[in-house]
Amino acid sequence: MIHIENLSYAFPQKDLFENINFSLSQNQHCAFIGTSGSGKSTLLKMIMDPEPYMYTGKLTIDSTCRIGYVSQFSHLDRSNDLTVFEYIAKEFIDRQQHIADLCKQMETAEDIEPLLDQYQKAYDAFDAIDGEKYENNIIKKLNLAGMNGLVDLDIRLLSGGEFKLIQVIREMLTTPDIIIMDEPDVFLDFEHMHSLKNLINAHKGIMLIVTHSRYLLNHCFNKVIHLENKELQEFDGPYIDYKFALLQKKIELQELAIADTEEIERNKNIIDRLRDISTNNAEASRGRSLNARVKIQERLLARRIKEPFVDIKQPNIELIAHHLVDELPAIRLEDYSLTFDECLLQDINFQIGSREKVALIGPNGTGKTTLMRQIYQNNLDAIHVAPSIKLAYLSQLQDETLNDSNTVLEEFFDLGFETQTEIHDYVIRYGFGENFLTQKISSLSGGEKNILQLAKISSSDANFLLLDEPTSHLDTYSQLALEKALQNYNGGFLMISHDFYTVVNSVDYVLFIEDKKIRKMPIRKFRKMIYARHFDVDYLELEKTKKELETRIEVALNERDFEKSAQISKKLEEVIQKITS
Repeated sequence: MIHIENLSYAFPQKDLFENINFSLSQNQHCAFIGTSGSGKSTLLKMIMDPEPYMYTGKLTIDSTCRIGYVSQFSHLDRSNDLTVFEYIAKEFIDRQQHIADLCKQMETAEDIEPLLDQYQKAYDAFDAIDGEKYENNIIKKLNLAGMNGLVDLDIRLLSGGEFKLIQVIREMLTTPDIIIMDEPDVFLDFEHMHSLKNLINAHKGIMLIVTHSRYLLNHCFNKVIHLENKELQEFDGPYIDYKFALLQKKIELQELAIADTEEIERNKNIIDRLRDISTNNAEASRGRSLNARVKIQERLLARRIKEPFVDIKQPNIELIAHHLVDELPAIRLEDYSLTFDECLLQDINFQIGSREKVALIGPNGTGKTTLMRQIYQNNLDAIHVAPSIKLAYLSQLQDETLNDSNTVLEEFFDLGFETQTEIHDYVIRYGFGENFLTQKISSLSGGEKNILQLAKISSSDANFLLLDEPTSHLDTYSQLALEKALQNYNGGFLMISHDFYTVVNSVDYVLFIEDKKIRKMPIRKFRKMIYARHFDVDYLELEKTKKELETRIEVALNERDFEKSAQISKKLEEVIQKITS
């Protein structure tokens, strides 16, 4: 359906990919992975509409191919007066009405041949999306996603996570040849992530999905494409096998590449000596020897094994509270309530100490973001922030804390940085390239914007952090870097997150929203609750060990110590066998 051959594309300030190749065919559910800002979303847009892009190479899409698309940014139109069923069924209803209108025109038309032709085409198109069964199919999909109770609900009342799943269902039901999804998991709570997993695994067509979700990567997909360092790796098989095979290949290639490099260097030294001799000796045999060695060097360079890229672009995230206080409570809520169209939270009371690390957990649409924003604003009688507490806020709505019209340089000058060199030396630690300072914030990827928010927070004098979905859009290595920074943070934080791994690896306890109330839950109990619903026993511990071993291998590869990486890979293989058994 899709074939890409030697495709290259660059922005004015950044090369995105060079001579990449991959194809998609029937029944492939493909995970598209890579670090933030590597060009994944751009490549998806090129596939859907190649015309605006000045690329080289071939991008071939079957002429009959119909593409469905779910964006990473879903904006619910609150003015749309439709039920969930009507929203999903809109295309079917519109097509049905068009067919009915053609039938009505044929009743009075003198020449019905053109109308018959239109009718046949319209009916064939309706039949191609299984139109006769659309009502039953909608109910089946909603049941699969655990959303059958929403069928008659006004879509204006949906949470962001619920609406994202409704979008996925609507695209699936029109049976496109390929469904492309750009981070459909962003902001989904645990239950909705589980529903998305079920929808993906039950779908019969081709799927190309950008995701950084460790949960989806480990439980979906039979193909992986990995865009990194302008190159693309293609693998037919599940993600867990891909990751291990990639590391094994890197270990093997690095050993061969090092041997190649040594041979090329040895031959170069011989050439240099022969040139010195030829300068002082005009014998023809000396010149022939030199020319022979130069040709050998050319062949060595031509067949040289390229060292594999090591996808370890882990930012150095440092979160430090410079003005520590021991304050209990640092934040206190007394009889707090939150109401929009309906009551979301009622008579809430809790307190958080200045060194406590807490996750605020609850289903989509229960008021978590509004509560966190109101704590940051601190202008309600029900919310009390101690005078010694200096808050910093990371927003899931990134334009709340970042000015899209600024360059990165301007953003940090606004923070009080004095020189370009000072800003450069600071942001380079976060994994950004040399040209990053002059980029407009509006041109950054979602993951890059979140890393930038973390960099701004790190430069502040805050001693308590409010973090609303800090892992959203972050690639796997940035997520791990953030987890490490949160574990090492010497202040306190309140974090909204739907990433189960980040929560259980980073916090002291959970504030859990249920039935309009918030209750304190020990992390062990929360872990047990999520395990019972979504994971096998010991899965998370094994997954954590696997990730640690993978990172150790890549560090060893980065240090060109392939013997050490080979030893660690044996331990990794044992862990993978336990996970897959």
